[in-house]
Amino acid sequence: MNRDMDPDTEVESIFRHDHGEEEKKKWTRPPSSYGSMKSDSDDMKEDEEEENEEGVAVTFHPPLPVVQPVASTNDGTGMEMIRPDSPETFYTMTTQQTKPAGGLVIDTRSSDLGDFPEDTTEDEDEPLFVDSPEPPMPFEPEQTTVENSQPGRLHPEQELAHIFKSIQSVLTGLTFEELLQFRTFYQWERDMTRQQAMEGDLLDFVDKILEILGQDRALAQTMHTLTSISKAAEADQLHSLCKRALVRFQLQQELHRKHKFIHEGVVQAGKQNDFNSIYVEPQISNCGFGGVDPSHEFRYHPPTLLRVPSPDTLVGVNDLFQLQRDDGQPVRTVVTTGFAGMGMSVSVAKFCLDWAEMRANKDMQFVFKLSFRNFWTLRNNENHIAKTMSIMDVLEYYYPECKDMKYLEDKDCKFLIVMDSFDCYQEHLDWQNAPVINDNYTKAHPSVLVVNIIRGTVLRGARVWILGRRAAVSQIPSQFIDRVTEIQGFSDEMKDEYLTKRFDNAELAAKIVAHYKRLPSLVILARQPFICWMVAIVFKRNFKYPDYGEHPPRLTPFYVNILVVQMNRRLEFYYGKAENEHKWSNEDKSLVTKIGKMAFKMLEKNISVFCEEDVKEYGVSFTEVTVLCGLCTEIPGAASDGKRTFCFIHFSLQEFMAAVYVFTMFREESKNVLENTMLQKPKLFASKDQSISVAGVIQSAVSRTLASELGHYEMFLRFLCGLLAPDCHDSQLAGFLFTYHMPKVGGLDETRRLLQQALKTAEVKHPDRVENLKECLREMTQRVE
Repeated sequence: MNRDMDPDTEVESIFRHDHGEEEKKKWTRPPSSYGSMKSDSDDMKEDEEEENEEGVAVTFHPPLPVVQPVASTNDGTGMEMIRPDSPETFYTMTTQQTKPAGGLVIDTRSSDLGDFPEDTTEDEDEPLFVDSPEPPMPFEPEQTTVENSQPGRLHPEQELAHIFKSIQSVLTGLTFEELLQFRTFYQWERDMTRQQAMEGDLLDFVDKILEILGQDRALAQTMHTLTSISKAAEADQLHSLCKRALVRFQLQQELHRKHKFIHEGVVQAGKQNDFNSIYVEPQISNCGFGGVDPSHEFRYHPPTLLRVPSPDTLVGVNDLFQLQRDDGQPVRTVVTTGFAGMGMSVSVAKFCLDWAEMRANKDMQFVFKLSFRNFWTLRNNENHIAKTMSIMDVLEYYYPECKDMKYLEDKDCKFLIVMDSFDCYQEHLDWQNAPVINDNYTKAHPSVLVVNIIRGTVLRGARVWILGRRAAVSQIPSQFIDRVTEIQGFSDEMKDEYLTKRFDNAELAAKIVAHYKRLPSLVILARQPFICWMVAIVFKRNFKYPDYGEHPPRLTPFYVNILVVQMNRRLEFYYGKAENEHKWSNEDKSLVTKIGKMAFKMLEKNISVFCEEDVKEYGVSFTEVTVLCGLCTEIPGAASDGKRTFCFIHFSLQEFMAAVYVFTMFREESKNVLENTMLQKPKLFASKDQSISVAGVIQSAVSRTLASELGHYEMFLRFLCGLLAPDCHDSQLAGFLFTYHMPKVGGLDETRRLLQQALKTAEVKHPDRVENLKECLREMTQRVE
């Protein structure tokens, strides 16, 4: 074979050569998914027509060849280059959907290769038309998305057609012996049999490996096999032709590996769930009001009125970059906010996993995750070259396969940078004075790179998705943001769906759903996916006990868990503590106490919103309270005096923190802050006096509750009584807010009698308070299974 000859010219000359009839039959190409596209039934029809219409000459210009002819020495190789009859592969069926109206069929199997007459009559029943044996455009299944969404299209260099032609082009340049050796190596691919590797012509072979292995593995295995047969130059050529597709495949594999399984709570080896098997997408609104649910067990609304988005503002996580700016142009930068536990990290995982599995956003050629945690790590590494890295250096550092991706600057290169955990970058960003960078190769400090990514002066073609807690992302100037979205959490139906999907045992799932609904406050709080997860874990464990479920669950242990988990996450995410280093320092305990004191003073004033000056009044870091602790969030829109406003992530959490403060001051300092007097008792009688004082604290709380309007102190009293239960203050909070082996709170019998007496009095004087007093008594006395 003359390797200098263009393969198209070579095969064309073979078609024109005057072979004998037997030789023609030998070289006739059987039906192919990228050839005539005819089935056996079509062949039979043509045979009948040829018998009836003998003598009609058909001529045509020779088609562009793709089959490399084999020398006559093939007979000794033992390999039959004939494709099986009528293969109905996926690609064959895909091709059959691409026939243009009025298309003609070129029958490459005919022994008479004349010219078509100009007046050839169109036949509506003709099989699929192709004007060359090239692969068709891939079939794009219609995506199931929201009404205004549009299905994405791949970049031409990442489509099946381009990959097919690239592999075919490279393999066409091999000699027959090299192609035979290539196929011999290919048979060791675990998903292909020897017969599949050896049978059929070249197009059939390429068709088959793409169908069986998929595009990514077919490319990788082809390059590996070419290298194995000493064809490194051809392997490099294929790599160059399919660079965009290969990078996409590598990114997809990496994202799939990271997000295929989800680890919840404390990560334990072997304990993980398939992501899609338990995932329920939380509601996301394109007009956020803070994400705080105003619902309350006793109050119609919190002291400060909170707005909630309407259902028509909701958008799916995969449709965020199909939103438009106010001027109708596509969005570039989308900011998604939400407070701790609302599902920001899980939403990112869902978006990335669906992109990796080609379920959505296929028009995004690449998706890179560059967390602010990554930039913060580079910034704090004194010995690292990060002090002078360009944005391309950063990309190549975290994604080595992205080296020399100059096409990121092309206008037709649409890709996404996911920048989550904005709150992890704890350095102030100078939006006004940071140097402007206009290219992707200028080296700068990580803070300068972050500012310029958001400005849009580097990675100009990128879409940018920024996620973080609202109090953190609110520092970004509005002119750099196209859309602000907000995660709203679960609807009531989603809560039940999540709890049901988590369990294979339908009976257990039904029990858990029914059980948690016995607590109205827990139902409200379960709007947060994190709380739903906690409900599932706690109740699954408790239902192992035979008698569990007879009484409603207690509420206080759930709120204690929220406090402990959020404070521990703060230590991990922002201070780099390991999971076995969650012991709270004196500063951590002081932070909780001061936040509780602020909550208590706000409760006394019957307010639920605070500002920066209020935080500083209690001697605590503003950032710690509003961002890091995970207990508070910012409310969009400044107050009438122009100040930023904040609140707890739910009003009941403010009531709980107020109770924590009162209980802590009693237990550690023997203070009854409800009376604002110090208990002056000798330490010799500490145990006895403590039992009196705890009853005094509860008496003061009951008096306040009954003297105030309904709903003002009800939940506060319930939480305070719940904290008296030994499992809360001596087990859950031990090692965190309180030290181990600290004496338990005594005098609970006297406190129980006091509550029972208050209950009897309320039945006569305050009948509307009776149910809550019963709950207070149950929170304190109900045994733990």
